[in-house]
Amino acid sequence: MPVTDQAMLTWCEMLLGGGGAKASLTLADYLRAIPGMASLADLPAGTPVLVRGDVDAKPGATIGEGDIRLRSMADTLSFGQRHGWKQIVFGHIGRKPEGSLAKVAKRLGEIMTCEVALITDWLDESTMTLLPSAVEQIAAAKPGAILMLENTRKYEIERVLWKAKPADLPRLAPKLAKLANEFAEKLSTAFVFEAFSAGSLDACSVAVPAAMSRVALGEYVAAEFGGPVLRCLDSQLVVFSGLKADKLDDMEAMIRRGKITRVIAAGALSGALRKAAALLDGKECCLGVAEDPAHADKPYFVPNDRIEQARRIISEGREKGVKFILPVDFVIQDGRVVEALRPGDEQFDVGPKTGKLFEEAVGEFLALDGAVAFYNGVFGMFEDPRFEGGTKRFIPQLKRLTDNGVEVYVGGGEGGAALEKYGQANWATHVFTAGGTVLNALGSEPVPYLVALRAAAQR
Repeated sequence: MPVTDQAMLTWCEMLLGGGGAKASLTLADYLRAIPGMASLADLPAGTPVLVRGDVDAKPGATIGEGDIRLRSMADTLSFGQRHGWKQIVFGHIGRKPEGSLAKVAKRLGEIMTCEVALITDWLDESTMTLLPSAVEQIAAAKPGAILMLENTRKYEIERVLWKAKPADLPRLAPKLAKLANEFAEKLSTAFVFEAFSAGSLDACSVAVPAAMSRVALGEYVAAEFGGPVLRCLDSQLVVFSGLKADKLDDMEAMIRRGKITRVIAAGALSGALRKAAALLDGKECCLGVAEDPAHADKPYFVPNDRIEQARRIISEGREKGVKFILPVDFVIQDGRVVEALRPGDEQFDVGPKTGKLFEEAVGEFLALDGAVAFYNGVFGMFEDPRFEGGTKRFIPQLKRLTDNGVEVYVGGGEGGAALEKYGQANWATHVFTAGGTVLNALGSEPVPYLVALRAAAQR
């Protein structure tokens, strides 16, 4: 049954409101509510099935290079091939609309040992209708075929919910309803989500499911959430870093669960915590340009509300016995190591004293017989040799933890790249393909696509 404009409005209000999630809903509740691939086994051969795929990849010269997200889709796509479905894979590459999935389609074909036809143009945004040529190409495909729609973010409609406010939704809902209904009426009403990293409010991830009659989690996504992500909820040591202070939201939620005993922090996130700790202890602390209003438009800027949040986190954490290990020296823009930032200084890495402090903190954690650790982010601009020292020095601590029986989970993105550059895969229990999605799942807000799929499954 087509989704109405009003129904889509309500749907989007749910998404923008943090998923309309009740405090009692846990990640496990979401997973129980969303069917797995086996629930679609009754779909007959020749059935077109939509597959929201993890196609945001940069394939290298051969299979195994830059294509881990594509390889993560193989079991789900093989399931569809065995059942003779016509699978329509779609998703984005990067954030820019001009990006193309041409190389991705070619590599996916190599992985699946079949041709994956790329449909370059598939939507007329002026009417919000699927192009007849695209619909006809899919209809003509043989059972077992895999096709791919070009970068969904080439169309503005895919991106309209990113910065949408509740007041914008009455204007956007009819367009989103039209898009969802076009997918359902002209392509398929069966929707598989196999894009672990796709945590944004992309229309094809969170609005299209509103018009679906059957939804399922792909094999890889279901396994990641049902195993490693759930285990991360038991982390006692978390290593947080990154350029943006908004990770404080996730840290706060994780600490409130009562399992964490140690927090190692770096990056802009640590700046907010250092400032907050200084305020609580009656000390001075300068964050350099990170607290300069002239830099308010920069991602590393730490606003006052984040400092207040950090003060609340540290205050509540200390009451629970949580120990915060924060940087004590810094590598700034000219490569010098300083023990205190001054106005005009910008932190690009942590210094050697901080590296030693972090190593001592790992030793203390091991002495407490800690069992689970989560590492996310890097300590500086590690792509530049001048600012890689902090990260390079810490990565062997993951091996130290693993060698001492601790389960070590590494967020994807930069954290995974750092492990690959400075260590070995077996230094961790598990490396995720998307750190942001994991933080989202561990944090205060539910993952948007899990919210959408749960709502679709309950319709």
